[in-house]
Amino acid sequence: MRSFDRGLHMPRKSPFRIELSADESAELNRRAPELTVEIKALACELPATLGLPLSRLSVADVARHAQCSGLVARISHSTVWRWLYEDAIRPWQHRCWISPRDPHFQAKVGRILDLYERRWQRQAPRHDEFVISTDGKTSIQARLRIHPSLPTEPGKSMRVHEYARGGAWAYLAALDVHRAKVFGRCEATTGIAPFERLVDQVMSQAPYNTARRVFWVMDNGSSHRGEASVRRLTQAHSTLVPVHGPIHASWLNQIEIYFSIMQRKPCGDWQNSSTIIRMSASLAAASRMKTAATGPSHFAFLPRGASSKGAWSGSL
Repeated sequence: MRSFDRGLHMPRKSPFRIELSADESAELNRRAPELTVEIKALACELPATLGLPLSRLSVADVARHAQCSGLVARISHSTVWRWLYEDAIRPWQHRCWISPRDPHFQAKVGRILDLYERRWQRQAPRHDEFVISTDGKTSIQARLRIHPSLPTEPGKSMRVHEYARGGAWAYLAALDVHRAKVFGRCEATTGIAPFERLVDQVMSQAPYNTARRVFWVMDNGSSHRGEASVRRLTQAHSTLVPVHGPIHASWLNQIEIYFSIMQRKPCGDWQNSSTIIRMSASLAAASRMKTAATGPSHFAFLPRGASSKGAWSGSL
């Protein structure tokens, strides 16, 4: 893919450059104001509307369709790119979007953000009340590098090689939002029983075993959703308060920030782990390292003007 397809810049020289004749250039300049509007309108159409079997349009696609539809006899990619650039039109880019479907979306979001701000039902929690963010990450692969990875050198990045699969763990974790402390465990699979073992692991140790209330922020995964899950958790731990987020709102759950760090760093290369047991130990060590290295910081998903202490900062 050429650089102008990514919306960066036009190369000065390109083997795909179209050279226009003097007559074609004169005609293009004469029709430029009108044609510019038509090209921009074309770029703002969905490919399906134009009858194209594409998911998105590139500069080349826009230029080609303009020619095939009779808008212009010939036009260069650089001209199309320049016109689109004027209004920051980039049909080759896209964003995934999920519309809220939960009828109580705003209320559920609000109470989670309040907990991150140390509020619950318009009151500040006491010193012996805590907020836990929890979830599970399925199928973390143990990648066994066939050849040793080569370290960074001046002018060279670290090089990693192909790998063989050495099994997989499900990784369940809980994050104390305001104390920046992580609890994690590896299980053969996710489910109700593994999740409840994580809850027992956290709730059985100080300060949670003597806390007045411990709020557990969680999504609607199959291992901890619905009223049945609320009954199981509260019967096992009377001080536990389950707080479910809206459907399709995992971005509210701060444990996902921690999972993204674990995926990019300790979970990226298992060249020295000959067994899946060592992978479990490495995950535990990385969790301890993360807890020791960082503290609570600003959480971005907040109403305008609000601030919060949570999420992760620093490096692993």
